Amino acid sequence: MLKDFAISIIRTLRQHGFQAYLVGGCVRDLLLKREPADYDIATSATPAQVMEIFPETYAVGAQFGVVLVPLPEEQHTRGDENAPPKSQAVEVATFRSDLGYSDGRRPDEVRFSQYPREDVARRDFTINGMLLDPLTNEVLDFVGGRNDLETGIIRTIGDPGRRFAEDKLRMLRAVRFAARFEYEIEGETLTAIQHRAHEIQVVSRERVRDELTKMLIEGHARCAFLLLDESGLLQEVLPEISRMKGVEQPPEFHPEGDVFVHTLLLLDHLPNPCPPTLAWGALLHDVGKPATFRVAPDRIRFDNHVDVGVKIAEEICQRLRFSNDDTKQILALVDNHMRFGHVSRMKESTLKKFLRMPKFNEHLALHRADSLASHGHLSTYEFIQKKLAEIPPEKIRPLALVTGDDLIAAGYAPGPRFREILEAVEDAQLEGRLLSHEIALDFVRREFPL
Repeated sequence: MLKDFAISIIRTLRQHGFQAYLVGGCVRDLLLKREPADYDIATSATPAQVMEIFPETYAVGAQFGVVLVPLPEEQHTRGDENAPPKSQAVEVATFRSDLGYSDGRRPDEVRFSQYPREDVARRDFTINGMLLDPLTNEVLDFVGGRNDLETGIIRTIGDPGRRFAEDKLRMLRAVRFAARFEYEIEGETLTAIQHRAHEIQVVSRERVRDELTKMLIEGHARCAFLLLDESGLLQEVLPEISRMKGVEQPPEFHPEGDVFVHTLLLLDHLPNPCPPTLAWGALLHDVGKPATFRVAPDRIRFDNHVDVGVKIAEEICQRLRFSNDDTKQILALVDNHMRFGHVSRMKESTLKKFLRMPKFNEHLALHRADSLASHGHLSTYEFIQKKLAEIPPEKIRPLALVTGDDLIAAGYAPGPRFREILEAVEDAQLEGRLLSHEIALDFVRREFPL
């Protein structure tokens, strides 16, 4: 539907005498026989002319020549507020050339153009610099993008140093595209990234986080992080992951190699699609090991690496400005990943509380990937799957037999003891020893006399 809508916009613009083409990633994806996530249009019409032709638009970046045209059912009042997501709109951008990038992100000035060749010359990579006439299927390729697409090359348009100076985030995007498509980064392009890797520090942490998240969830995370390491970007954006390199592990538990090798192998076993919090939890699950490495008389050990890892992961989440909810889940994944080794010995109440953790499916997916990336045994994973199938949900999270109000009615004074009493009742209930409200109150009176 979005493709048809984009074509209708191009047809309308041409009826008004303007040039208009599909441009960028959607052209690349269509040539690769992939379904584009969104559709962008480049046109000779100015933003004012586009908004005159399509009154229900969003001037999300009119000063840079960018206007969003929403799908008809998504159309609202014109303005920047509450603009629809890209998946529900088509971005229409005026042909332009960019003049100066003093902030390393956006052009200081843009000059609108009538020439598509001039417009693509300012874009990032050749594979993203092609135009497509969807009415004739003619591809306009002024930058050699089609050849690089066929040979599997990520190459900047023009001088790589200049392209990366304009927008430092393009260095991370080069890595992401190379990993996603399993392409190589062209030699001069890679060299320019290595020389400028330190400049990524000027990019906002949110933009860095979002690029890294895409690398983690697109199904080629191990390749992406190997390229991040080779390019010098890993040390700049996630030095805590870089420190994993060369940190040995006990071969009886980790025959695959050091902490870095293990972590990247684990990323290969994540589900696809993968929730972002699971991907980040997987990346950071052993982040505390480098700081806790020691060689004990019996074997290599990482004492308290989980506690240390939670603190480091929290620092990373704060630095990259994750939301509070995402941070909470990522830290929970790091904090609980070693508990799976104890599930067969857990009391029934402890096991049920473990199984009902928020987003437990992510914890279980991390454990599965962790196992496959080390010893390869899935006995614990299968044990938990069996328990989840056997125990009805209402037995894992039953209604409370006794509440705080019940304790007050029974003569107990509110205070710290309440929590102790209620937890004891819940544990006995989860273990099947308390089956009714009356029996539970008798248990309270017996175990916690007034």
